[in-house]
Amino acid sequence: MKVLLVNGSPHAKGSTYTALHEMEKVFAENGIETEIIHVGNQDIRGCIACRSCRKNGKCVFDDMVNEAAAKFEGCDGLVVGSPVYYASANATLIAFLDRLFYCTGFDKTMKVGASVASARRGGLTSTFDQLNKYFTITGMPVASGQYWNGIHGNSAQEAVQDEEGMQMMRTLAGNMAFLMKSIALGKEKYGLPEKEPVKRTNFIR
Repeated sequence: MKVLLVNGSPHAKGSTYTALHEMEKVFAENGIETEIIHVGNQDIRGCIACRSCRKNGKCVFDDMVNEAAAKFEGCDGLVVGSPVYYASANATLIAFLDRLFYCTGFDKTMKVGASVASARRGGLTSTFDQLNKYFTITGMPVASGQYWNGIHGNSAQEAVQDEEGMQMMRTLAGNMAFLMKSIALGKEKYGLPEKEPVKRTNFIR
């Protein structure tokens, strides 16, 4: 099994990374392979709704989004971590996620998702809510921990002092590992849920 972790901070080894790395340790204890990709320092533009991905199977902007798409398809779980900017996630990360989720046509049903926010002080829960919406629109179960998944600290050194926050990361990773393994067993025995043909309405008469 594999989990892909996305570091949405511009800082490669800051507080967001510290939270994700703490989760990595628990995944390793559970025999789960991990990879952290750093997107927060990349030049990633937003979606322009050109729909080229519907024809070509990839985004028209050939950047880290297309690189991550294959990794996303091959993983069993996705963890998205972001710093808090004005009570929301890093704009670069949101541009990345908008395009990643829109341009990938593969079925994401029952891949497990989890989000993590890091902040000096406030805005954690609004960022947490924002990130979880990517999972719930695509049939991905959301792993939960012992609280809303956030860590306080303006640097990696401060983040490790947030004992409750670090514990939250370990609990989240343990719960996520259990959920992924349980889903794998369920898929073996029962398969995936049957889906109806999608009906789309635009609320126009």
